[in-house]
Amino acid sequence: MKSKNKRWISFITVGVLTVAMSLPVFAATAGVTAGVSEQAADKVHERESSANAGVISALGACIDLSMAKATISTGEKTMTAAGMQDETCGYTNLGIARVESNLNVREQASEEAELVGKLPRDAGCEILGTEGEWSQIQSGEVTGYVKSEFLMTGKEAEDYAPGVSSTIATCTTQTLRVREQPNTECEILALMPEGEEVEVIEDQGDWLKVSVDSEEGYVSADYVKVSNELTKAMTMTEVRYGQGVSDVKVDLVAYACQFVGNRYVWGGTSLTHGADCSGFTLSVYAKYGIYLPHSSAAQANYGRRISPSEAQPGDLFFYGGGRISHVAIYIGNGQIVHASSERTGIKISNAFYRSPVCVVRLLD
Repeated sequence: MKSKNKRWISFITVGVLTVAMSLPVFAATAGVTAGVSEQAADKVHERESSANAGVISALGACIDLSMAKATISTGEKTMTAAGMQDETCGYTNLGIARVESNLNVREQASEEAELVGKLPRDAGCEILGTEGEWSQIQSGEVTGYVKSEFLMTGKEAEDYAPGVSSTIATCTTQTLRVREQPNTECEILALMPEGEEVEVIEDQGDWLKVSVDSEEGYVSADYVKVSNELTKAMTMTEVRYGQGVSDVKVDLVAYACQFVGNRYVWGGTSLTHGADCSGFTLSVYAKYGIYLPHSSAAQANYGRRISPSEAQPGDLFFYGGGRISHVAIYIGNGQIVHASSERTGIKISNAFYRSPVCVVRLLD
């Protein structure tokens, strides 16, 4: 009987050593290792006796260690995979403009190269590579080069991004109705086309409270895609003008566009330190001898009204719901320049990013 016990113990010992020696191989496949190790432990424990308790204990320690290593290995792979796929506000190699107003984006890595865009303060970009003291970046529709010294990068940028990013709702339907209240019975504040973005102020479940230029409104959560984003670069594509446009109109538009990227300040009239929508238009027009009141609704009563299809550079586009509440300068080619909001500052937009209430011509 004793010899049988000895043979049985020897059998278990060999089996234990075989399982233990196999564990490093099993650890390479973490999911399978855990299952096989547990099955081996179960069978050994079913036959455990005082004669092999020490051996079983050693096996248990070996299994626990192997499983721990497998878990660590799996965790490292997960972390590596997450690290490769991890994005901060949509960027995998984030750069943030560290400037007072805006950062020039150039076609080539040279200060003599053509200007192709502007990266506003705290705007985000994807860093594509470096070339000496320059970084090649992509932001929005702009791809070009900026001085690396003016970019915040790495962990510093990742930690900084949440504080300067905004929650954005992107329209996913053909026409998005922005309403004055969170219901379908109230007045429509604005109509926005598919793909247009608005800043989310508050998530109220079925409705989102949003900022449209300097106004607050509501959109149905069913017709937007919500994401956390940084401000993007603005293009400086050369504007094409139609026939019959006077030199003064061309000059006025060129003058207005040079302030793209500067700040929006409620009640402000400074083109360099901050202006709101009507403060921007009155300051631009003042340079050309036309003096307007500091109110978008009041400015709509100046000049003569024309059809949007007749618009020429220099004309004023007015927007609003039940009342006029925003004004912009038409720059041609279906675009406007305006002091939009605190988040975006002075920017260029599609003239029909929302339906204009009226268009006014001040310069003939």
